Order: sequence, then structure tokens, then C-alpha cells
Amino acid sequence: MSLAIPRTRSPFFVRRRIATHFTGGIEGIATLVAVLRHHDSKVHDLSVDVRDGVMESSMECTVMVTNDDVDLLLDRLRELPSVVSSELV
Repeated sequence: MSLAIPRTRSPFFVRRRIATHFTGGIEGIATLVAVLRHHDSKVHDLSVDVRDGVMESSMECTVMVTNDDVDLLLDRLRELPSVVSSELV
């Protein structure tokens, strides 16, 4: 009888581009960035478009995450009350 010991894979990080639409203007940005920092995402670039008089703002960023963690990150962003949508682009 042989016992198969499952091999643990080291996480393979991939670059993912995420687009998030949110309300709350400038105040909403801090919350989004806090989620990225709490999730330990390595952010390579971040751009935010906030315009006076427009209901929704947008944030696009490129993060290094594992394939398993990208869905978790998107779910955490979507759970925020100010987030309208958050998707891979």
C-alpha cells in the first residue's frame, strides 16, 4: 500500500487588470485602496477617474495575484456598498 502525498504548489502570480466602477467620489477611493492593501495585492499601476457631477467614478489597476485569489479580490471589492461593478478587463 502506498500513500500518495499531495504536492503543494507554490502560488503562481499572474498580472490581472481590474476595472471597478464606484460611487462616493474621492472618499470612495480610500476604501478601494484599503481592500487592495488588506488583500496584499501587489499593485503595478492604478488610475482613477473622478469627475464633478458624475454619479459613478472608475478605478483601473493592474495587480499581481494568484488565479485563486483574483476571484476572492473581486468578491471583496463587489461587497463594498459603494461599488457598482468590479470585473477583469
